[in-house]
Amino acid sequence: MNKVIGVAGFKNAGKTTLVEKLVSELTRRGHRISTIKHAHHSFDIDHEGRDSFRHRKAGASEVAVVSRHRWAIIHEMRDEKEPSLEEILAKLAPCDLVIVEGYKRDGHDKIEVRNLELDHPILAGDDPTVVAIAANGAMPEGPVPLFDRDDVTALASFIEKHAGLT
Repeated sequence: MNKVIGVAGFKNAGKTTLVEKLVSELTRRGHRISTIKHAHHSFDIDHEGRDSFRHRKAGASEVAVVSRHRWAIIHEMRDEKEPSLEEILAKLAPCDLVIVEGYKRDGHDKIEVRNLELDHPILAGDDPTVVAIAANGAMPEGPVPLFDRDDVTALASFIEKHAGLT
């Protein structure tokens, strides 16, 4: 099973930007990184008029799109329940670390991302899976290590140590 660290927080906290920066920094350091992004809404990775879209609309349960640069399998849920994080993790190829964006209520370790301009509840302290906070400004000492949200070098070093990548 791949090692996992989450990036969790509320809307507009800066999660996606932080994930993007962490992936860039950790891959620069030589780690093979995969990501999982939980969407709270419907989404499409193919669009009307595309062959794969037409296959799905015709009723295919899964459509694989393959080129020499990338491949994707689109699984149409139909009447199935949403798969758990563990089920999706099991589908990923081996890597050094999976960074999970979202899934803030699941049991994996997480870095809480905070935009201090927004009045969102704090997850750390009440949630034992929050192992660090990355905020866009100074915060009072808390129950977990605090990082500046833009200090990606320090955050990446913390993740390497926490996940046992070094």
